[in-house]
Parts: sequence; structure tokens; C-alpha cells
Amino acid sequence: MKNKLKLLDKCEALTLLCTKGSAYWSFVKFCFNIPLVITSSAMCIINSISTDANSVKIPNIVVNAISVLIMSVTNSVKPSEKFDIFKRLQQQFMELSVEIEAVEDDDVTQEQYNIFVLKYENLLRDLPFEEIPHKYKSSVALAYQNANRHIPIQLNGTIGNIVKKRNSNNFEMNEMV
Repeated sequence: MKNKLKLLDKCEALTLLCTKGSAYWSFVKFCFNIPLVITSSAMCIINSISTDANSVKIPNIVVNAISVLIMSVTNSVKPSEKFDIFKRLQQQFMELSVEIEAVEDDDVTQEQYNIFVLKYENLLRDLPFEEIPHKYKSSVALAYQNANRHIPIQLNGTIGNIVKKRNSNNFEMNEMV
């Protein structure tokens, strides 16, 4: 069944896209955690060097302010949550791909196909495309297009895969007499 292969291609493309999205947000999460480790270490060093509490008062305030700022930005961007979302969706798209692939072409009933499509659409609804950098969307879309495989419609516009079907500017209506 040709539709089964289309759906399988789309699931595999989204598995790859979610993998790239989770890797990206994992890196962002790591980048936010490094300054927190450094500021915590600095606080420890500053506090252990001095015996006079008044001499480390201003450095403590500055380091605490930097830590709070980093934590506020981290809470605003929420890289951990985004990483978890993409990781979960990557696993679910992979599971759906395996499910679809396990069914032989001749054995796919309309009911099975409808269930696969429903699962795919539910996962697609949960996928925050706007949180994936454009370069990852483009790379996945181009890779699948160059391999003559189907891609989700959400990725078609990413690579400019828009075919001009008609010229809307020169549209004339015939008058009925």
C-alpha cells in the first residue's frame, strides 16, 4: 500500500527531526548549567578563603545575582522541558515507525491504516515545530526530498517546496449570459 509507505517516510522524518531537536535542547541545557556550576564554585572558593564575613559580602552579592539571573533565564527558556518533549516524541515516532513497518504491505487493513494515521496526527499535534531551529528542519526536509521520500507537510514550506499551480493574478471569470 502506497499510503503506508508515505506514512512510514513521514514518521521516520519526524523521528530524525525530533532527535535533532532533542540534541539541540540538550546542548542549550548544558550551556545554561555550566555558568551555574562556575558561579557555585566561585561562591565556595570566595567563602572559604576569607575569615572576615564583611570582606566577602560584595563578591557574594555579585555572584548570587549572576546565579539568580542565569536561573531566571533558564526558567524562562525551559530547555529541560523542551529536551524532554523532543526525546519523548522521538521515541513515540520511532515506535510508530516500527509498528507500521511490522505490518506487511498486503496485510494492511483500512482500519489499521486509520489507527496509524490517528496516532501520527496525535503525535504531530504535540510537536512544537517552532522550537526546532530552521537549519534542522531544512536538513531533514532536504535529505528526504533528495532521497525521493515523502516529508510531512509542515516541512514542505521549510525548503521552499511550493509548486505554482496557477497564476492567480491573471484569473478571469467568464460571464454567464
